[in-house]
Amino acid sequence: MKYPSWLIFLTLVPLAGCHSQQGNSIDNAPTVSAEALQGVARDPGVRAFYAAEAWQPVWSKDAEKALGDALAGRAAQGLDRVVFLTDDVKQSPEMRETRLTKAALAYASALSKGVLDPKTLHKTYAVPRPDPNLAAGLLGALQHGKLADWLTSLAPHDAEYQALSVVYRQMRQATNDQGSAGIPAGRAIHPGQTDPRIPRIAAALDLIGYLEPVSDKRAKRYTPALAEAVRRFQKDGGDKATGILTNDTIAALNTAPGDRARATAVALERRRWELRTAPPTTRIDVNIAPAMLSYVRPGRPVEQRRVVVGQPGWETPPLDTTLFRLVANPTWNVPKSIEDKEMSNVSAGYLSKHNMVRKDGRIVQLSGPDNSLGLVKFDLDDPYAIYLHDTPAKSWFATDTRARSHGCVRVQDALGFAQEIAGDEGVTSDWQKAQASGNESFVKLPRPIAVRLFYHPTWADGAGKVHFEQDIYGWNEAIAAPLGFGPGRARRLAPAVNDIGP
Repeated sequence: MKYPSWLIFLTLVPLAGCHSQQGNSIDNAPTVSAEALQGVARDPGVRAFYAAEAWQPVWSKDAEKALGDALAGRAAQGLDRVVFLTDDVKQSPEMRETRLTKAALAYASALSKGVLDPKTLHKTYAVPRPDPNLAAGLLGALQHGKLADWLTSLAPHDAEYQALSVVYRQMRQATNDQGSAGIPAGRAIHPGQTDPRIPRIAAALDLIGYLEPVSDKRAKRYTPALAEAVRRFQKDGGDKATGILTNDTIAALNTAPGDRARATAVALERRRWELRTAPPTTRIDVNIAPAMLSYVRPGRPVEQRRVVVGQPGWETPPLDTTLFRLVANPTWNVPKSIEDKEMSNVSAGYLSKHNMVRKDGRIVQLSGPDNSLGLVKFDLDDPYAIYLHDTPAKSWFATDTRARSHGCVRVQDALGFAQEIAGDEGVTSDWQKAQASGNESFVKLPRPIAVRLFYHPTWADGAGKVHFEQDIYGWNEAIAAPLGFGPGRARRLAPAVNDIGP
């Protein structure tokens, strides 16, 4: 994303002598003594802001209005439930000054890098986060009368963020319009039956993307197409997909816009944690929530593969790293954490059956098709022992919920994927020799490939369609609360499974 040159300058370079400029917002600020400002400023960020400016006032009436207008439109960011500025008619000029500065800095921080610090939510979160100089940016924006432009520039402007913003406002409006009316409860409706509630049910499914708009909005028959939409809605909500419209399903449909507004607000917050730079043109992206991998190269359609990700308690962490080598016929050094828990009482017979031996006090699984890493490992440059790999358990790729590993990512048709990468990187011959050796062999790539692991249960595809996946780890809860949302409707989380593989 390209920023205006004036914005880059104002954000990165503190402006000297700003109080001598003519015709700007700061010159029109009310007179407030330095002593008065120092007496009321309590917030450390606010104190640092004014200390850098010799405790001079900066807010004019025009600037105050610009901030108020920006905050009034914060629903576009999914931040309408967050209070940044409260009304206070009985305030001194110095209180008005510090109150406006605190609100502007807080809102700018929320727009530029999120309300929350993701590192406080995750045991491992290795993704760069924006860190702009907001104090310098705010001062420069106020001096030049560009506060509205500056605030607008801080949020992401990519197509996915904009698509999420549109859906958030739609779901928010639908929640407000629906009020307490909704779809009334009543007898269960089976496919083929008629019921006066059917038009409302069809409209609700249409609103949340499960059904194309129907031509006859008065039709009261529960059609096969409508039943299929209901089954998909039930399945996505973690309910039994019967297609029967019970009162539980009706209640879920009534709360769906609110649930989706909440999920989309969380998605917008997650996007604000990310850098505003364009992603690498060649990369491997893994969206952990739907357990899908995307392989992106210039001039080629995006290739997608199913993956298996970490189960609850062994979650796959968000990472920004690189793939630096392929490993043929890998051995698996069983981590002590797995050995101490799942394998604490295994017998010698178990080790022999699974082609495992003890080396230097550790359990090692030797190379072979039954190795838990399969026949290829994709080595990542990270200190967390997280990597992509093959697996002998191919059947799990056909399942809907694919969270069963100990944090690493198992790749569908991993051998085919490795062959493709080797061809793209010009190391096919080396890779084939490594495979044929039958022993653990390493093929370094001539250049590292960016790999991004992220957790996006709510996401937009290239066509701008927003998808809602299961929050398999329940991570949305800790984000939704500071955004002003209460607990969401109970969702199915990924079940814990008995699987010793990485």
